[in-house]
Amino acid sequence: MYFAYGETETEYLKRKDKALGAVIDAVGPVYREVDGDLFAAVVHQIIGQQISTKALATIWQRVQAGLGVVDAAHIAAADPAALQAFGMSMRKVAYLQDFANKVQSGAFDLQAVAQLPDAEAIRALTALKGVGVWTAEMILLFCLQRPDVFSYDDLAIQRGLRMVYRHRSISRAQFEKYRRRYSPYGSVASLYLWAVAGGAVPGLTDPAAKAGRPRP
Repeated sequence: MYFAYGETETEYLKRKDKALGAVIDAVGPVYREVDGDLFAAVVHQIIGQQISTKALATIWQRVQAGLGVVDAAHIAAADPAALQAFGMSMRKVAYLQDFANKVQSGAFDLQAVAQLPDAEAIRALTALKGVGVWTAEMILLFCLQRPDVFSYDDLAIQRGLRMVYRHRSISRAQFEKYRRRYSPYGSVASLYLWAVAGGAVPGLTDPAAKAGRPRP
């Protein structure tokens, strides 16, 4: 299952911003997988913190194979050493088991959180151990499929902005200007900026990288 969007979102963004519109035309549709299971999505995001995408994929496969089902009961009941053996730190294991125990006890209501407005859902998620604002925002986008997620803390989005608009750096004020421009479809703008940062548009380079190069 992929993040769902279509011409409504892309045509709006193209009208609002010619530079991003050119990127949308150059890249075409972006297919990013989403996970409709909120519990599994939180676990996935916690595991993925500060490791590469490749490492996350490997660990996630081990977790799924080892547990059979990634749910609160299986995470809570697992031997911490067995979870660590999948390739994660003991700190992450503690975060995951604390989360699982809160879900099992009812202290964290997954269904209720899924229905909250964005800001309230982020507050609820960041109350969990090991979940910061960026992690919560990624859960909103890649699990709950919220349409207007645009994360200041995402370095790849900042890189994409620098590349598209030729900025050497992105201030908070500049970022908020783009957030307002893209709203209410910030999530789709994020997909395209991630694509740009990953090299999807030949010829676009990062001015910050150039600025750091020594002169010949």
